Amino acid sequence: MSGGGGGAGGRGDSSDSPSTPGTVATPEEYPALAADSPTTLTEALKMIHPIPADSWKIFIEQIGLLYQEYRDKSTLHEIETRRLQDAEVQVDTDKSPDSEETPPEEEPASSPEKKPLPQICLLNNANSRFNLWQDLPEIRSSGVLDILQPDEIRLQEAMFELVTSEASYYKSLSLLVSHFMDNERLKKILHPSESHILFSNVLDVMAVSERFLLELEQRMEENIVISDVCDIVYQHAANHFSVYITYVSNQTYQERAYKQLLQEKAAFREVISQLELDPKCKGLPFSSFLILPFQRITRLKLLVQNILKRVEESSERECTALDAHKELEMVVKACNEGVRKMSRTEQMISIQKKMEFKIKSVPIISHSRWLLKQGELQQMSGPKTSRTLRTKKLFQEIYLFLFNDLLVICRQIPGDKYQVFDSAPRGLLRVEELEDQGQTLANVFILRLLENADDREATYMLKASSQSEMKRWMTSLAPNRRTKFVSFTSRLLADCPQVQCVHPYVAQQPDELSLELADILNILEKTEDGWIFGERLHDQERGWFPSSMVEEIMNPKIRSQNLKECFRVHKMDDTQRSQNKDRRKLGSRNRQ
Repeated sequence: MSGGGGGAGGRGDSSDSPSTPGTVATPEEYPALAADSPTTLTEALKMIHPIPADSWKIFIEQIGLLYQEYRDKSTLHEIETRRLQDAEVQVDTDKSPDSEETPPEEEPASSPEKKPLPQICLLNNANSRFNLWQDLPEIRSSGVLDILQPDEIRLQEAMFELVTSEASYYKSLSLLVSHFMDNERLKKILHPSESHILFSNVLDVMAVSERFLLELEQRMEENIVISDVCDIVYQHAANHFSVYITYVSNQTYQERAYKQLLQEKAAFREVISQLELDPKCKGLPFSSFLILPFQRITRLKLLVQNILKRVEESSERECTALDAHKELEMVVKACNEGVRKMSRTEQMISIQKKMEFKIKSVPIISHSRWLLKQGELQQMSGPKTSRTLRTKKLFQEIYLFLFNDLLVICRQIPGDKYQVFDSAPRGLLRVEELEDQGQTLANVFILRLLENADDREATYMLKASSQSEMKRWMTSLAPNRRTKFVSFTSRLLADCPQVQCVHPYVAQQPDELSLELADILNILEKTEDGWIFGERLHDQERGWFPSSMVEEIMNPKIRSQNLKECFRVHKMDDTQRSQNKDRRKLGSRNRQ
């Protein structure tokens, strides 16, 4: 409560002059303000006093949630919020447009105190001491909630979540270092090279997070109404977040080293188990701490997107949010590419070692080549007659390796080897689904190689184990031209079926898409046996995933809202971003 007392003292210093920056007007003065006037509202916000530094630091220190808990609670709340919105909008659309109800204008716009406060986050937990921005004593006592519109309060909560989640993240990183990395028993067990692979540059990551959090805290202390945070995000993403790329790119080696240590060093396994049982870890495994940086950098991009959806259009805050989002997008992309590059190189080397060429050898390893899909299919042989359909020799097993630019067709031979008997550039592949011809030809499709290894056209009739497997092979071999060559913007204009992720999913095959809780995806294709080919809205990544991991968003208004928000995030071209950057720099100088 000392923070609230400090706020009251700040108001008493110059209550006679509410127009002076750094002072607070009494709540009775606010109804006279034109709430819909941006200029008037901006002037009103300048009256608000800063949060005392001691009060804010105490609040940050009392955040009890580890980042893993914070993230889970936040994403689960996103899911529930969308469900409620979906239901509410559906009820509204069910009402008759001719029904005689009280017109909206009957509710006086000059009574802001009657507006319900939007509950953005359900992270309140007596054990975690976590609060919303609107629950801070300084906010409650200032009267600012009586003048801010609900949309502005939602924006404040979005910016507040970015700050408090960074504090929670830093708390978890500190625990990874102090509790695990610096443990004396663990140090004696691990060779320095093993420790380096396991913890990588986590100290650099933590130092960057500490500096980032410090600047965010300073911004919070300037004013109880947060002016902006995305300008700070932009500066740190552009100048300091490269440490995340280094850490995440090491992920493949890190995971392998951890599994190997668990298997080969009983002492390591024992110490880790004991450390995980410490109440500080709250039942969370050591591996959940190791993946924190990758989870944070991807989540940070989504938090900026959340802010971007709420800032006023064509404003300075929209410019800074767009710039911050673009920088984070580049960092996340570099992180993903780093992980993929490491794993792809090893995978290509392993595949080439297993191949024996019956035809002219094709070099498999290339810096620009990676595996899209591999697996077994049944090749149909012989003429399509009723007699041959009854024989057991109609199909024989073949094995396909599909790369981004090449198809290799093999037969599996003893010794975990593959004998290559045909190949073709991926761009010269065509697929065709057979019409329903009974159970024997169910899930059969035709693959045409316009130019194979012998420089001639070849046709294969292939049978998959299920409808979804057939669809997945057809999509990978020759992507649907209707979606492949249509721009992302054009696809957003259509009312495409949508789903949101309600259970996280880790991709098991290269053509699958890993899902995080609350991801929203457009459905591009769906199979009868429970698989969906979708495109995630926030990053346009595509892939297959089980339909049991998601639930469909039924209301067209919610789907339209999701698409509009996505379009707003991705609408700016490089020229506009450059102009925004100049405006942002000017605004930053003016603030100083």
